[in-house]
Formats: sequence, structure tokens, C-alpha cells
Amino acid sequence: MSRAAEKGRGRLVIVSNRLPVSFFRRKGQLTAVESSGGLASGLRSLLRRRDFLWVGWPGLATDDLSPREREFVAGELAERHCRPVFLSRSEFDGYYRGFSNGMLWPLFHYFARYCSFSDAHWRAYVRANEAFARAVLDAVRPGDTVWVHDYHLMLLPAMLRAGATRLSIGFFLHIPFPSSELIRLLPRRRELLEGVLGADLVGFHVYDYVRHFLSSARLLTGHEHRIGRVWLREREVTVDAFPMGIDFGRFSGAGREPEVAAELARLRARVGSERIVLSVDRLDYTKGLPERLAAFELFLRRYPKYQGKVCLVMLVVPSRVRIVRYRELKQEIDELIGRINGRFGSVGWTPVHYLYRSVSFPELAALYRGADVALVTPLRDGMNLVAKEFVASRESGSGVLVLGEVAGAAGELVGALAVNPYDRGEVAGALAAALAMPESEQRQRLAMMRPRVEHYGVSHWAADFLDRLSEASRRRSHRPGHLTGTRRARLIADWRRARRRLVLLDYDGTLVDFAGRPEEAEPDPGLLRLLKRLGSGERTRVVIISGRPRTTLDRWFGATGADLVAEHGGWVRVRGRGWRTMTMAGTDWKRDVRPVLEDYANRTPGTEVEEKELALAWHYRRAESRLGEARADELCQVLVELAAGKHCEVVEGNRVVEVRNQGVDKGAAARLLIRRYRPDLVLAAGDDRTDEDTFAAVPADGHTIRVGAGPSRARFRVKSNRELRALLNALIGDDNDNSG
Repeated sequence: MSRAAEKGRGRLVIVSNRLPVSFFRRKGQLTAVESSGGLASGLRSLLRRRDFLWVGWPGLATDDLSPREREFVAGELAERHCRPVFLSRSEFDGYYRGFSNGMLWPLFHYFARYCSFSDAHWRAYVRANEAFARAVLDAVRPGDTVWVHDYHLMLLPAMLRAGATRLSIGFFLHIPFPSSELIRLLPRRRELLEGVLGADLVGFHVYDYVRHFLSSARLLTGHEHRIGRVWLREREVTVDAFPMGIDFGRFSGAGREPEVAAELARLRARVGSERIVLSVDRLDYTKGLPERLAAFELFLRRYPKYQGKVCLVMLVVPSRVRIVRYRELKQEIDELIGRINGRFGSVGWTPVHYLYRSVSFPELAALYRGADVALVTPLRDGMNLVAKEFVASRESGSGVLVLGEVAGAAGELVGALAVNPYDRGEVAGALAAALAMPESEQRQRLAMMRPRVEHYGVSHWAADFLDRLSEASRRRSHRPGHLTGTRRARLIADWRRARRRLVLLDYDGTLVDFAGRPEEAEPDPGLLRLLKRLGSGERTRVVIISGRPRTTLDRWFGATGADLVAEHGGWVRVRGRGWRTMTMAGTDWKRDVRPVLEDYANRTPGTEVEEKELALAWHYRRAESRLGEARADELCQVLVELAAGKHCEVVEGNRVVEVRNQGVDKGAAARLLIRRYRPDLVLAAGDDRTDEDTFAAVPADGHTIRVGAGPSRARFRVKSNRELRALLNALIGDDNDNSG
């Protein structure tokens, strides 16, 4: 699709800490340099095909620019579809070096001992995110899509949402998201999570990070989630994994470039016939460079036959050189390399060839193509594109990847030799295995990885994310509107005009709060009076449509005059008549299912099994939140397999897993009653997944109401059962006002 064709659906507004173009002062002159970073290069092909704006820091602080120079920078960037966010030197230091890289970076990579928090750095982080928000909100147009990137801007989505509620917002984290135990160490953790949840779609590289985020959101903000969707009060946020890829064609076809061939020849002239183990990383303590060197030293000691025949080419790209910890890391690496070369080297052989600098693409491509083994062993990494670049570069079909199992890419690159980066012996052994591996096995392993790297490249990654963001935004725009103001007035007017009304009401969570034990949620006298009055006239029929057993509904609501539907539609009792079953199937399946539910109840404190005539339910409302959710997910998988071939199905409700007769649901009962009474107006209210069947059965002009947060096909939403009861009381009052 051409850029002109795509303009109709709005621009893509990318927001990141750095722009794809940075300004430097050289000999007194401002010079623009294009970034070679992963995000900029990765999105370049996508941006050629659509209208875009990129918002970010231009590389120089306001202290270093005169007002006229700021105008010059802004003008130069505008021609490149970029918009600068100007920050002072102190703001940038506090936001970027202080909170982002002094607190978030080490904590998210599981290096809590390196964390440094200060209120001043936090305030700088907030101010910087506010500056980004102002820049974006000043620039966005109707129909634009905003894609926020990385840990520097975790507050930004919520700030944008507050300023533009209908804006389509995505957020992607390029580093790991740690477990909830670590997040709890973070001051201002709730603010950061709520900030990210301002987005419609939150993306991570791998599902482990998704799981950690969802768990943290529940524990620290109280927001429930189900199947990758976090339920906020007025909307939902989709959370999913999108493993970032690379430009496969660029690396795979690099061997045909003359510059790459020349660099490869220079590399071979330098190392001769020695076999090459390649290490490529920027300087960072998360990359495990000292541990990698120690493993290579152990390899040379344990496997002396490779001395003089194998060398390690270690490319380290300078990074954050002003930070003391990084300077200390550089010194440690220098000393380790000196020790290894001094201990094992000879006049004709250097064990470690050390390159401490940035390299051009031809140099990098030559290293990938010339290496026999790539040694990629970060101590923690969000994805690690080096591993994918090496795989893409091995067009010949040979070469071995030794990959740390905690890198995000490890789950995709299944043909690699997986190692624990902290286990020097295991890494040394993997190096020996890689160097001894037959070429046939090398080809087989690469054949397992290359199609994946080719298919899910960076363009696919970006398109996949943006497609899901579009879907999530559409779902938000069609969410139930809150039943206030004109909507509420319209419902009351429709109620007043209707000659025959049918009111379908779920019970638990809809008319009353949930209780720790099911039997403790008995209706209060006020509710019983409300239901009796609501259905007292000839024009209105009230139905309690619940998952409760029929004996309970009889005991609680028999005197209200309401029709009753028990066990999610399994039984129906019309006023003045007896109970009627909605299924002829037996319940032989209970013999197999009951022991499973009882086993999970025994193993999970705070849970219990409830037996109904046509169903079995496992309640976990009183269980510890994380344990209950984990066991519920596990139980559902077990039950789905167990239910195969039997006349039963598994249904998830609000902190309950239920197995019931197949074909039984609230929707079937609702349709039966709608056909029976032929009402002019149907009003239905419910709060969980089982009530969606009721909503689906209601005619399009009916009034369906979701109680509480969460996705729903209902037309309207109220915040709580108290708000719903207030509405029902208002309808009763309106009837009384117009009774004459």
C-alpha cells in the first residue's frame, strides 16, 4: 500500500527516547547524524510506506542550544517527519541516567543490587514524560495512532489517555519485564503500571514478560485480567507477546556486497586458519561479558587441543561511558582479556581479539559470515537480535549458535545450543560441542531457525503489533457506554412507554457483592422488597437467572413472584408452575470430573467444590490471588481434555471454574422466556462471562447492562450492583409516578 493510500487512516506517531536523527556539535557546527539503532533501522522500511511522525529527544540539551539553534533543529527535523522534545541537561540526567538507567534498567534485568532511587530522579522522570506528552498532544490529529517505546516512557500512555481519551495508543517494552517479586521493590511501581495501562495494547518480546506484567498489574493495581486482557473500570487493555525480528534480507544477502567480501578477506588475513568464536555486544553488565570471558578461559584450559586453533573475536560497542559502573566493567574486561592472552597466547596466536568500538555494517556482516560459532550469553536480555542476525547471515547453512537460555530469543531459536550463562563449565562444554559438531548437524540446526527468523522479521513484527493495536482500539471504541445522563433518561423513557417488559437479572455480582463462601451471599431485605415491587404490576415480568441451584433460588426468591432460572439455564421455573429442565443429557461425566475438582480443592487453600444437579463448580474466591489464578488456568486445561467426548463443557466465571452439561447456558433460557412473553422491552443485567449468553439472546433494541469492568457485548455499563439497584428503584418510582 502506498503512503498516499495509507494517509486516509491517519499517521503513525512513534514516540521514543531518541529520534532516528541526532544532533551533535562538531567544530562549533550542528550536525545531524542518522541513528543505526535497532528500532530506527527496524522501522525504516515500514515508515517508507506510510505517513508518520517521530517524537523524541534530539541528542542535545536545551543548555547547549541557543533559541535560534533550537528553531534550526526543529526545522531540520520537521523535514524528516520528526518532532523534538527539548530537555535541559539536569532534566535529561535525572530522567535518563538517573531513573531510567539507574533504577529501571538494572531492576528489570534482575540486577537489583545496582538500583539507585532518589525522589529527584523520579521527579525528573515525571517531568520528562510530561514534556513528551505535551509534544505528542500538540501534534496528534484525529485518526492518528501513537506507538510509545520502552522503559523511558512508561508514564506516557496514561498521560496521553488523559489528554485524548479516544486516541489509539500502543506501548512496547524492549527489555525484560521482571517477576512481581522484583517489581514490588520498585518505588512508584503503581504509578508506572497505571502509566503503561493507559495504552490499548501493551507488547513484550516473550510470553514470560506478559505473564509477569499481568501478575504485577493484579497484585499492585487490583486490576483483574483474563486471557491477556486487563480489565480497567471503563475499558480493557490487551497484553501480548510480539518477538521483535530483524531485516533478514539485509543480513542474508550481505555476502554479495563487495564491501562485505573485502572485510571478510581482511578478517581471514588477520586470524589465518584459526576457527572463530564470535561475541558481539555493547558494553553493559547485563550482557555477561566477564562471565563469557571466564567461560572461554575455562574452555582453553579444559580442551587444550584447541589452543592455537581457535580464537575469540570479541566486539564490544562503547556504551554509557560516563557512568562509573560501566567504566569499571570496561576495566574488568580489559584485565580479563589481558590475563587470557598473557596466559595462553604465543607469538603466532592471540586467543582473544578485542575490538572496543562501533563497526560499520560491512564489518559486522563479515564477522557474522566468518565466524564458526556465535557465543551469545547475556545474563538477562529482552530479546537479543545479535543471535538472529548471526542465524540470518549463515546463508551457507553451516555455523553454530551457543545461546544463553535467559535471552528472549531462546524460545524461538530452538536449534541453538542452550546454556546457563552463569555456568562456566556448561558454556565451555557447549563451545567444545559446537566446534566438534558435524556440518550435517549444523545445517539441520540452522534449518530449524532460519525460516522462523526470515518469516517473523522486523516488518512482520511491526505490522503484527499495529494490526493488533487497531483491533484493540476498535474494541475499546465499541465498549459499553456508561449508563448515565441521556442514556439513562432514554432507558427510563423506553420503560415508561413499554406495555410488556421482561427483566432478566443475574444474581451474584449483579444484585449483591460476592461473598467468600457462596452460601453467605443471601439477599438482604431491601433487595427482596425491590424485586417484589419491580414485578408487582401486570406490565413487568422479573426473572432471576443465576448459576445457583434451584433449591437455593426457591428458598431465597420464592416469595418475590419472580421467574427463576437455575444452574446457568439448566432449570427454569415460571411463576405458578414447577421446575422444568432444559437438558435431557445425563450427568455421568461427574464421576470423572468430581475427583479432579476435589483434588484441586485439597491442594489449594481457600477453594471448595460445589455440586449442583447439572454442574460441578470449583470456587477460588477465598484463595490467595496468584495461587488461585495459576491453579484455575491449570485446572481449565485439565478439564478441557477430560471433557472431550463427554456431554459436558468447561465455563469460567468470576473466580469460579464450572463444568456443566453441554448445551446449557443462560442464553437458551433467555430466548425461551422472550418467546413466551413477547415483551416490548427487554432489560438484562449481568457481570461475568456466563451473562454474555444472555446479552446475545436479547434483541438488538433491548437494554443490556454490564455490571462492573471487563469486556462485554452489553450496550451499557454501570459501576456496581448498588448503581444497578438504584436504577431499578428509579424504574419502580417512575411506574408509581405514572400509575394513574
